Amino acid sequence: MFSLRSEDSFGVGEFNDIKHLVDWAVKAGQNVIQLLPINDTTMTHTWQDSYPYNAVSSFALHPQFIHLPAAGVRQDAAYKAKKQELEALAAIDYEAVNSAKLELLRKLYNGAKGKATLASDAYKAFADANAEWLLPYAVFSVLRDIHGTPDFQTWKQLSTYSAKKVQAFADEHAQEVGFYCYLQFLLDRQLREAVDYAHLHGVAIKGDLPIGVSRHSADAWQHAHLFHLDSQAGAPPDAFAEDGQNWGFPTYNWEEMAKDNYAWWKARMGKMAQYFDAFRIDHILGFFRIWEIPSQYKSGLMGHFNPALPYAEQELRDMGFDPRAGEGTDVLFVEDPRKQGYFHPRITGQKTAQYGYLPQWLKDRYNQLYNDFFWRRHNDFWRESAMRKLPALLRSTGMLSCGEDLGMIPGCVPSVMDELNILSLEIQRMPKDPKDTFGYPGGYPYWCVCATGTHDTSPLRAWWEEDRGLTQRYYNEVLGCEGDAPYFCEPWVVDLIIAQHMHSPAMLAILPLQDWLAMDGEVRYPGNPSDERINVPAIPRYYWRYRMHCTLESLEANDALNAHIKAQIAAGGRGR
Repeated sequence: MFSLRSEDSFGVGEFNDIKHLVDWAVKAGQNVIQLLPINDTTMTHTWQDSYPYNAVSSFALHPQFIHLPAAGVRQDAAYKAKKQELEALAAIDYEAVNSAKLELLRKLYNGAKGKATLASDAYKAFADANAEWLLPYAVFSVLRDIHGTPDFQTWKQLSTYSAKKVQAFADEHAQEVGFYCYLQFLLDRQLREAVDYAHLHGVAIKGDLPIGVSRHSADAWQHAHLFHLDSQAGAPPDAFAEDGQNWGFPTYNWEEMAKDNYAWWKARMGKMAQYFDAFRIDHILGFFRIWEIPSQYKSGLMGHFNPALPYAEQELRDMGFDPRAGEGTDVLFVEDPRKQGYFHPRITGQKTAQYGYLPQWLKDRYNQLYNDFFWRRHNDFWRESAMRKLPALLRSTGMLSCGEDLGMIPGCVPSVMDELNILSLEIQRMPKDPKDTFGYPGGYPYWCVCATGTHDTSPLRAWWEEDRGLTQRYYNEVLGCEGDAPYFCEPWVVDLIIAQHMHSPAMLAILPLQDWLAMDGEVRYPGNPSDERINVPAIPRYYWRYRMHCTLESLEANDALNAHIKAQIAAGGRGR
């Protein structure tokens, strides 16, 4: 969402820009738009809030996406000057954009237009319909600003949530609390208008359901019992990060959530369904098991799966292992933090010095135990875990569900997704079969979304230049071209790659904007292709500031580009 650029935007993509994106999609013969998360991530009012998967609320929308003129902000000389300054930037200046927008919106709120909005029947209906999360979120936002931190455990007042005290605080600080409720009303109205516009033109909108919730969020504050605030969620080592990933999110207390039949999840899904026709389940493996890292560790290497079936200490000693040997990350086993005396094999334990000290027969035994633990031991156990949660959640929404099933995939995952009609994700450079170097789009299943990349991968042009040996293999073996691969990913090469995806039997082919534009030598980004990368997962505090280099209006007016894309889609049998 933030990456969109139109003649109307104000330094960042806005909900109003979805209408321009729809216009271009129609011209180019496309009918699905996929967005990253759009929830409010305001924690510190700095660029570090740019990470869209670390929301301050799973229900509130991000104020940066408000289109100011549609909200009632006058386009005077000062507005136009600031707009011109922000639009001149190649990337988003997160702090400047949000500071300017909030200042203008506060003036609007404090004026006659703001008072009229709060008195309107439409606002009252919105506030009543969203009361469960809206007031707690607004109070949380005011307290965050007062204390200068979203870490509610350090607040001097209301560090522990109380509905009665929250209402009293809201009454006492009605003006400040009302501002955040007012912003959510404006955002909801603008997004609904954009979605209605998309539907009117035959375009579906696909949203994104983050697997994690920030430990410093209104959700964790209001529903602390639903989270394990003493642990962190992440991911084991994969192609994105050799040391694994530590997202910092608390893990879910699924046992507690089950007591009210997952009411919080159902409310969250219901809110998403107000805007989206389909949704991407971020890290769907988290519904089978999550990679949990005790709060004292930063490295994802010290994590373990939860739920899991760890080994008893004596059982390991009987096999010849000392599960307590080593220190730091140089260990072969990690003790379960909630079940003392039980141990998990440390992920990639074969890379440790402790493994090197083992005699060969014990290495062989460790490898056997390791492979059984990570690939076989939990299959039925994790299947049951997912089937306790996912069916109830999916029944609560009419959205088409798509799962991000990349990474270390247990054998039970594909069958559960198939049984529940959840589309898988296919990325050619990340094949599901570990024996393959590349995926084959022609062999993808129908029930999937195929893509040339994601926000976590480099765009095609950048990927092409990263590993010459890999590129050469891809050029010869996958594209079927002879001779040396071109140094740069030329438009005709992009054409060949996209054609493979258009001819795939996959239900949906949804490609990153950067890769579509790379098809045209005149339209593609003229600078270093790496500048178009959205995120580098191995960098924990990455600045998510990518912005398209041209306007959506210019794309809509580019008949040659649109005819080119339309022909690619039609040739693959994917006409609108």
